[in-house]
Amino acid sequence: MEPESAVTTCYRHPKVESHVRCTRCDRYICPDCMREAAVGHQCPECVKEGARSVRQARTAFGGRITTAPLVTYVLIGLNVLAYLGELVRPSIVDRFEMLGRGLLGPDGGHYMWLANYPSDYHLEGVVGGEWYRLLTGAFLHLPPTGGSFGILHIVMNMVSLWNIGRVVESQLGRIRYVTLYLLSAFGGSVLVLLIAPDTPTLGASGAIFGLGAAYYVMARRLGADMSTVNRFVAGLLLWLLISAGLTSWQGHLGGLLAGGVVTLAYAYAPRDSRRNLVQAGACVALLALLVILTIAKVTELTA
Repeated sequence: MEPESAVTTCYRHPKVESHVRCTRCDRYICPDCMREAAVGHQCPECVKEGARSVRQARTAFGGRITTAPLVTYVLIGLNVLAYLGELVRPSIVDRFEMLGRGLLGPDGGHYMWLANYPSDYHLEGVVGGEWYRLLTGAFLHLPPTGGSFGILHIVMNMVSLWNIGRVVESQLGRIRYVTLYLLSAFGGSVLVLLIAPDTPTLGASGAIFGLGAAYYVMARRLGADMSTVNRFVAGLLLWLLISAGLTSWQGHLGGLLAGGVVTLAYAYAPRDSRRNLVQAGACVALLALLVILTIAKVTELTA
């Protein structure tokens, strides 16, 4: 009678001889299936199961820890691409900048709104159903020869986004960060609509002011040295006052307020299973408020 074969094979590849066992499930695995572990090797299935059971590291505000400010890179890239688009086709500015109400003439020109406008003129702006302007205007900037700043407009905003955005993104995580950015941009546009609906505005400043508010709230929540933070915020508020005569202070203030509200919800939500729900609920509530204010203002302007 022949002795029983002592050859062992990989449980995933029965034709491959193996003499190494997975340290977790004790099954034989071949070199192709070996995954290095703290002690010995594990099979692919045990590695996946272990990854699911390991709790992901989180920041103090509930976001996943990231190694690179990917969202900040993407936002800067979108702003730069939009700017290049403006240089190639300047009409993009008139089509997508933030504007509460205006008139499009039969000659294709853009005019200030008048109560009794001729029948061959058409409403444009948010009042004309172009709600996308509430966000698209935050990705456009003054052309090189436009306004008081020209090309400095986008340069200053992108440098600010790079400096502040990386810090805020590292603390909030990508999802919370992009939500904060967009709600801040939206909040700035809504305040422009409420206070200065006839004034065309553009620029990422509202969103960046929202990031500035987030930086301040997060620093206080984390117990950081506030001397440097306070100087930064003082400079931000000083620029808000100085820019009132040069740019849209309404957009800056709206972004600052929206960003502050969102980050307060992020920072002071309970640190348990309710945290995500509270944070998401606050963002949805702010979005709903901004939409209601927009509808109310559009109704008033078209009455």
